[in-house]
Amino acid sequence: MRIAVAGATGMIGSLIVAELARARVHEVVPMSRSSGVDLLSGDGLDAALRGADVVIDVSNSSSTDPDEMISFFEHSSRRLVQAGARAGVRHHILLSIIGVDATERYPHFIGKRRQEQVVTDNTSSFSIVRATQFFEFAETAMLWGQKDDHADVPPLLMQPVDTYDVASYLIEVATSNAPGGFLEIAGPERHDLVDVARRTLAAKGRDATLVPSWDESGFGVEMSGNVLLPHVGARIAPTTFDDWLTRIATLG
Repeated sequence: MRIAVAGATGMIGSLIVAELARARVHEVVPMSRSSGVDLLSGDGLDAALRGADVVIDVSNSSSTDPDEMISFFEHSSRRLVQAGARAGVRHHILLSIIGVDATERYPHFIGKRRQEQVVTDNTSSFSIVRATQFFEFAETAMLWGQKDDHADVPPLLMQPVDTYDVASYLIEVATSNAPGGFLEIAGPERHDLVDVARRTLAAKGRDATLVPSWDESGFGVEMSGNVLLPHVGARIAPTTFDDWLTRIATLG
């Protein structure tokens, strides 16, 4: 198969490209600005998708402006779906987020929701893989609420997942060559985000006072409870939080 990867230099995209290249079973086409493909303008898209059987969209917005972020997800997805239709792509795969429907105040979720809508409105041959938060999310959440030597962290109940497991599952979905509609993947254990943040800091040899609070998180209390947890039938990935902590401690 010829598999095109949008967002090929990002956190998940780089793992997908590396694994497909290592296995040498399928041809991988990395798509990013550095490879001459611009999802917003459409430059390079038709050439990159020529002959592609599958496209995996793991692209992300680098903007911190809410309107720009939402616009990126919506318009880049439309460009990609349209170019895929012209190229005869048989399977469009989008990475999304479990709980994406739960809030109207978080721009990233709004953008991903619009991205999903573009896909479902414009092709029937899709798989939308909704994932729980990555283990790395705890550090991002701390940065949002950081004030000097302490940080507000939203007390989210979550079932975080390893990025390697997400990348592997996306490859599995792609190589099955069978569009699956809406799918989910989550880690094997439930955790409180504040505890995940605290243990992440400890593993990295850092210290900060963490305050459970919704105030600076971008999330509201509507995200409490089971909102971010997987549903029955989700793929449960094998890597535990302790496994991930051991890995990052080893890497330094």
